[in-house]
Amino acid sequence: MAVVDSLALSASLRRPSSSLPSSKSSLFSASLLAFPPARVSVKPTCPNGRLVIVSKKVSGLEEAMRIRRERELQSTKRFKRRPPLRRGRVSPRLPVPDNIPKPPYFETQLLPELASEHQIHDSDGIAHMRAASELAARVLDFAGKLVKPSVTTDEIDKAVHQMIIEAGAYPSPLGYGGFPKSVCTSVNECMCHGIPDSRQLQDGDIINIDVTVYLNGYHGDTSKTFLCGNVSDALKKLVQVTEECMERGIAVCKDGASFKKIGKRISEHAEKYGFGVVERFVGHGVGTVFHSQPIIYHHRNEEPGTMVEGQTFTIEPILTLGSIECRTWPDNWTTLTADGSPAAQFEHTILITRTGAEILTQC
Repeated sequence: MAVVDSLALSASLRRPSSSLPSSKSSLFSASLLAFPPARVSVKPTCPNGRLVIVSKKVSGLEEAMRIRRERELQSTKRFKRRPPLRRGRVSPRLPVPDNIPKPPYFETQLLPELASEHQIHDSDGIAHMRAASELAARVLDFAGKLVKPSVTTDEIDKAVHQMIIEAGAYPSPLGYGGFPKSVCTSVNECMCHGIPDSRQLQDGDIINIDVTVYLNGYHGDTSKTFLCGNVSDALKKLVQVTEECMERGIAVCKDGASFKKIGKRISEHAEKYGFGVVERFVGHGVGTVFHSQPIIYHHRNEEPGTMVEGQTFTIEPILTLGSIECRTWPDNWTTLTADGSPAAQFEHTILITRTGAEILTQC
């Protein structure tokens, strides 16, 4: 489950965020513009016959905006726009048996503060993280098999909820900052944090299902974007590249590696295909608390910090076919692309080892 930037960030590294309403789960985001400092043009001659080089300085922000406008204009030609997402009926919150251990935020509607401590585990903690993450992966795999036209996201939520409590675990999103459901279901242009409701999935939709479970005091967090029926080639490519971006981000992780390498590798791959990397939503530490430091930026950045053996966190990039800006519904959770273009997301919880990273959320 992604979080979003709300810190006062250094002006030299970050640009102002959108004026659109922010998600209730907002915590962090940042960006660093890294573009050539100037464009150079050549005039073949001047009055004295010598070659003259004329250089016009272009700011990083100007260049970034130009590239973004070009990409967004091109993206409208690559897919047939689907009807906009509409809110369906949200059913009542599902009960959790009294005997199942619950996270501290269970009985409050307040959004917990981002925990400052990094999640670094001993051998016992690692065993608990593996168990929670493996359960989350099995639940996600089960949820994905339910995806087909005419199925409602509310039905997916009920099935996920039942599987989690039968395993003796708690569905982490339920009650987190007032979130009313046990899983996030984000369809088409919904970037993340979609609330399951009575809307039926349509042929050609894409849907991200974000599962987090709380088992024996530890959270395991994972998500995947699934195809519903006959999906267009453009959307299939978006989904494929988003998963590849996550994999490339994981590939650079190991003890002592810089966190900023993750965003660099993800951005490089997304840009090859003209996709935008959403800056507002980020990965996070996860373990005995749902969301903690470190914040994992998926775009290019110069944030300090290195990975430590035994540490667990999520990598969960969101890519779009158009704008990377967002708007949030009045429910303060459901966050859509500003221009209605499709978005896809993938997420794993990983464990840093001496030589690499172990993906915990797989079964």
